[in-house]
Amino acid sequence: MTLNDVLVQIQSPDRSLLGQAQARLDRLTKPLGSLGRLEEMAAQYVMITGEMKPTVPRGAVFTFAADHGVATEGVSAYPREVTPQMVLNFLRGGAGVNVLARHVGVEVRVVDIGVAYDFGAVPGLIHKKIMPGTNNLLSESAMSREQAVQAVIVGFELATAAVREGIGLIGTGDMGIGNTTASSAITSVMTGRPVAEVTGRGTGIDDAAHVRKVAVIQQALELHRPDRSDALDVLSKVGGLEIAGLAGLILGAAMSRVPVVLDGFIAGAAALLAAGLQPLCRDYMIASHRSVERGHQAALDHLGLKPLLDLDLRLGEGTGACLGMSLVFAAIKIMTEMATFGEAGVSERSA
Repeated sequence: MTLNDVLVQIQSPDRSLLGQAQARLDRLTKPLGSLGRLEEMAAQYVMITGEMKPTVPRGAVFTFAADHGVATEGVSAYPREVTPQMVLNFLRGGAGVNVLARHVGVEVRVVDIGVAYDFGAVPGLIHKKIMPGTNNLLSESAMSREQAVQAVIVGFELATAAVREGIGLIGTGDMGIGNTTASSAITSVMTGRPVAEVTGRGTGIDDAAHVRKVAVIQQALELHRPDRSDALDVLSKVGGLEIAGLAGLILGAAMSRVPVVLDGFIAGAAALLAAGLQPLCRDYMIASHRSVERGHQAALDHLGLKPLLDLDLRLGEGTGACLGMSLVFAAIKIMTEMATFGEAGVSERSA
């Protein structure tokens, strides 16, 4: 299936289902609207899936890992070697995303889509490497347009295969030293915001490194002049392979009518690209949290998404997505397990 085939198959969900879901929520034993965003999420889940009496779905977080050539420019507090080291940590179950996934009862699926390391036959790793890390976007395009398309298709195929297995809620995760630099570049282009306004400190860089990071992104955008109206042009020139995979994951979830819970800033950049390719996919997105990374709010504003949590997170990996998925599960249980006034024999509000 080509990327264009994917894009044309994504349809808007049936918005009339929102009203039907809300009608049930309004009959539950509580004052109208008193469970706030949980009610909103329950109705959104019904609208997306078309299930009026949904069961709590199986959930999976896909953590895409890739390296970035721009990491050699001193834009991160950590060396590139950390990317493969963390992939192995994910596979051993020792990372933050593993802990929170176990806590909320979802799977973590780790994808090598572009790590500059040969893992060999490591149990549990999904091998989808497009290239061993992107090129240095300061001097050349991060990847070719063809490689960008390939990486998006990887994400799409993983999402649709998961849905066929019975996964009913998908979360995004990422790992890649240097990926906040690529995400800031994407966010600046897609939202039209100045680079300095959407570039944060990533892994915790100092003032001098932050100034350098902003300058690197500014120079890259001046060199490549990515076309905001062409998401693939932006992705190929200043993006990352894991960001491309996440954009495809979002599109695959939307095509399959499955909600996708976005993690933080990297997911926000991927969501901007996915919406640039097919605006209808926005209806399938749930923003788990607002990251400390300053560009994340700009991405959420542009997408029209309101985050569920604000916990000062900035780890990535899918940690925020896990917590967001737990709230989706809670919303579904409210919808399906609470008694109505009639069922409970409780008097309704006075006229």
